[in-house]
Amino acid sequence: MVHREEFQVQSNDKVCTFHDVTAQAKEIVARSGIRNGIVVVYSHHTTCSVITQECAFDRSMTGLETLQQDLVDVFEDWIPTCRREGQYLHPGPKALVFAEEHGEDARGCHNTDAHLRSSIIGRNVTVVLIDGQMDLGEFGFIHFIDWDQTRARKRTVQVMVIGE
Repeated sequence: MVHREEFQVQSNDKVCTFHDVTAQAKEIVARSGIRNGIVVVYSHHTTCSVITQECAFDRSMTGLETLQQDLVDVFEDWIPTCRREGQYLHPGPKALVFAEEHGEDARGCHNTDAHLRSSIIGRNVTVVLIDGQMDLGEFGFIHFIDWDQTRARKRTVQVMVIGE
């Protein structure tokens, strides 16, 4: 059997946004009726990632959990947030023209850092489903990350449950 649902999350601008989507994924699993198999949580957005991680309990001064802040900080050192034109080769002149033709402003196109971060972390996780429960371990949570800091927007989280 295969069961698929999706839902929306609202991301913020000027910061990387982490969404704990564990509860929604568990609700979808329950509605699916599937007891054993896999659960795939996926983003089709090329500037977003999906990860599993434990709760860090503490929060940084930015409001992120400390493990989330550490991840953002590591990426900031490795792949700095795009803050000026020409910092990265992308977007080039053709990409900017294409974006303008599709209603996107130049600032929104300067999200190369988000594309690179997403390509490294990945855009999905697969979790084993045993007796109707996702096997996330004792402390596991599923987080949808929007790396794109150019603007606030709605993002779609897709969940597919496959099994019997």
